[in-house]
Amino acid sequence: MFQIKGQTIVEIPEYTLECGETLYNFPVAYKTWGKLNSTQSNAFLICHALTGSSDVQDWWGPLLGINKTFDPSRYFIICINFLGSPYGSCSPVTIDKSTGKAYGPNFPLVTAKDDVRIQKIILDQLNVKQIACVIGGSMGGMIALEYSSIYNDSDYVKTVIALATSARASAWCISWNETQRQCIFNDPAYDDGYYYENGNSPTSGLAAARMAALLTYRSRNSFETRFGRNKSNDLFTAQSYLRYQGNKFINRFDANCYIAITRKLDTHDITRDHDFDLEKYLQRLKKPHLIIGIESDGLFTISEQELLGKNIPNSILKKLTSPEGHDAFLLEFELINNYCLEFLKKELPEIYESDEVFEWTEPEEFESMCSEVDNITNW
Repeated sequence: MFQIKGQTIVEIPEYTLECGETLYNFPVAYKTWGKLNSTQSNAFLICHALTGSSDVQDWWGPLLGINKTFDPSRYFIICINFLGSPYGSCSPVTIDKSTGKAYGPNFPLVTAKDDVRIQKIILDQLNVKQIACVIGGSMGGMIALEYSSIYNDSDYVKTVIALATSARASAWCISWNETQRQCIFNDPAYDDGYYYENGNSPTSGLAAARMAALLTYRSRNSFETRFGRNKSNDLFTAQSYLRYQGNKFINRFDANCYIAITRKLDTHDITRDHDFDLEKYLQRLKKPHLIIGIESDGLFTISEQELLGKNIPNSILKKLTSPEGHDAFLLEFELINNYCLEFLKKELPEIYESDEVFEWTEPEEFESMCSEVDNITNW
């Protein structure tokens, strides 16, 4: 397990997953900024992406601060590390207390719906009565949409912001995830997932999986613009970049965790267990939604956000023009901040007109604990 500075880890006594398996006395990690207001209704829940952590400063730092989207003087900001991640919550690297060994490949299938219900336990412990806004990008956006779905008939969630995401995992997404898993499976060191015992991690497979994923996070044009056919030390610079990022990733992530999380992503479908087709189901959603799509995104294509914007009745669709592809949701901070603030001030005037404003001092220095920010911006 990788340590995230300043996060809190609590133990959940028991939870039965959608797959039918029950977890006992398992950890869930989270970080908070700001304070809960007197009505306990100013919670701003942030859902991280596939390889992110609870440390929002590590990947959405420019959106955190006074008069920004994540304003700790007005909101009680919470980011909960979802299950399967190696950054604190229960995952394949967690010790199964019934065996005394890490779960490894025996870690059960967890869904985004499970994450929402487990996170509700944490939010209850924090005395949150209402979520003013839930936001997420990519896989985090999937979880945000699950909040909208699960609490559709309740006032527990007031607003939803979903970036570069979809209502269900596409065949394209599932195929890329399977390709990445096969990279890991075909590393001889993987040993059917029992590599913790032999101490020989499948680093080559995990690095290859990360390199394949990076091709979906940027656009073809961004690669051409950045690298072209340039060479360095007899390697094309595009090759060097992929190898560098693959090698960095193996030092901050775990192969079994990567498998568990991509399988979770594959299961995402907010219509599961409902007798409606997708468009009709989206038309039933009641919360105000801000949907942000990226026109150059080749992983979660703009058509998927257009589907959300067209069918969710109380929604606004913003199309972000950027050459950076899917990763633009982690790069185009100024545009995203403007879109979000415009939406929040319109939908949550009680937050911005309230006299209940808390003091908050911005940290003098931030040190990335899992290098997510470096992996995105070192381009």
